[in-house]
Amino acid sequence: MLRYMALAESLRTQIERGWLRPGERIPSIRELATNHGVSTATAVQACHQLEKEGLILARQRMGFFVCSSTPSVTFKTPSAREPAFISNPALREMRFIDASADVLPLHYARPAAALLPDAAIAAALSRCLRRQRSSALDYSPPQGHGPLRRQIARRYVNLGAQVEAEEIIVTAGAMEAISLALRATTSPGDLVLVESPAYQGILQTLAALNLRVVEFPQDPVGGIHMARLEAILAEEPVRVALVVPNFSNPSGRLLDDATKQQLLSACQRHGTIILEDDVYGELAWDDSRPSPLRRWDLGSNVITCSSFSKFLAPGLRVGWIVGGRWTEELSRAKYFSTIGNTALPQLAISDYLGRHDLERGLRRLRRELAETSLRMRDAISRYWPKETLTSQPRGGLSLWIQLPAGGDAQQLFNTSLDNGIGIAPGPLFSSTGSYGDHLRLTCGLPWDERLAQGMISLGKLVHENVTNNRTSI
Repeated sequence: MLRYMALAESLRTQIERGWLRPGERIPSIRELATNHGVSTATAVQACHQLEKEGLILARQRMGFFVCSSTPSVTFKTPSAREPAFISNPALREMRFIDASADVLPLHYARPAAALLPDAAIAAALSRCLRRQRSSALDYSPPQGHGPLRRQIARRYVNLGAQVEAEEIIVTAGAMEAISLALRATTSPGDLVLVESPAYQGILQTLAALNLRVVEFPQDPVGGIHMARLEAILAEEPVRVALVVPNFSNPSGRLLDDATKQQLLSACQRHGTIILEDDVYGELAWDDSRPSPLRRWDLGSNVITCSSFSKFLAPGLRVGWIVGGRWTEELSRAKYFSTIGNTALPQLAISDYLGRHDLERGLRRLRRELAETSLRMRDAISRYWPKETLTSQPRGGLSLWIQLPAGGDAQQLFNTSLDNGIGIAPGPLFSSTGSYGDHLRLTCGLPWDERLAQGMISLGKLVHENVTNNRTSI
C-alpha cells in the first residue's frame, strides 16, 4: 500500500470509530508527518484523499477538520448465528493468572481491593456474625434480604426511576441476574441482540442457553446507529436486546439520554424486551451518575441488572434484578435455581450502607479510576507506537485499545504473560473472533511505580509485536 494511502486509512479508521469526532481538528500536517514517519508531502496527499471522500474539510490557515456529517453509507443487516462458545485459550489462562501475585493484572474487569472499603466491609461481616449469627448462617428469603432490597430501591428512586422494593430480586452477582432474566424471557432458539464488542461472560451465557445471537456493532460517536438497529429489528423478531448503556465493557461507551430514549422507543415498537446491564453505572468519573434505562420505563419493557461488585465488594457476589412485570417469573426462576443467596453477604452490605456514606466512597473510587485512566493513556501516547488508538471513556473500568496495522492481540497476550503482565485480547469480546488487533486494559488499579513500569514494558512488547508482524508480511 502506498504511504499516503496507509496514512489516509489510519485517519479514516479514527474518524469512523469516533476517535476523531465531527468538528474536531485533525493533527497538523507537520504532526502527521512526524507521528507517522512520512514526508509532509505524503501527509498533504493523505488529507487531500480524505477531503475528496468528504470526511474532512480544509479551513484557511486553521488546518483540516472532521466534517460534521459524513457521506451516507449502505450496510448489510448482520445475520443471526447459532450459539457458539468462545474457545479462546486466553480464557483458561486468565482464570489461572487471577490467583498469581506475580502478574500485573491489567486483564481485570474489577477494581483492585486497594480502591475499595475492604476494611469497613470486613468489619460489617464480623458485626453481622456477632449480632445476627442465626440469620447470617441461615437461608435468606428467595428474593433477598428485605432491608437491602429497600436500600437498592431507594437509590433508584433518587435517580428518578420508579422502582419498588417488591420488584427487586437479589442474585449472586450481575451475571446470575442476566442469566435468570434470559431464562425467564426466552426459549432456546430465540434471537438475542447484543452489542459488539461485548463482555465474554454474556456471550458464553447466550451460548449455554442455546440462544441465537446477532452482534450489533457499537457506534463510538453516537453510541447506537439507530437506522441500523431499526433494520435489524425489522428483519426478524428479536426477543431480547441485551445492552450496556452506561460505560460498556470493554469499549467504555456511554449513551446519552436522547439515544437511550430512542432505543426504548425502537424496541417497544418491535416488541423487543430490553435487558439492561447497568453494572458500571455508578462509575462516572465526573460524579454525574448517568440514568439507567429504567428511568423512562415503568417496568413494562425493561429488566435492569446490576451488582455491588464493581464499586463495593467483588468477592461477596451480591447483585440484583429490577424485574418489572417479570418479577414473579424471575422470583420463581431464582427459587428453583438456588432457593436463595447466602445471607451473610447481604446482611453485611446492608449494614455497610446503613452506617457509611456510599457517595463519599464512590467519589474517591471515581477519582482514582479517572487518574489511572489519564496516566495510562499518557503512557500509551509516550511509549507505545504512535498509530495506537485508545478509547476516551468518561467512566467505567476499561480502556479499549486498537493496535497499529500488523498488531496481533492474541500473540501480545502470550508474550505479555511471559513478561508478567496480564491483558485481555480483543477476540474474547466477540463470538466470531473479531477484534484481533484490539485489547482491553483495566484502569481499576491504583497508579503506582509497578503499573507505570508495566505500561512502559507493555509498550515495548507492542512495538515488537507490530514490527515482527509487519516484517513477516
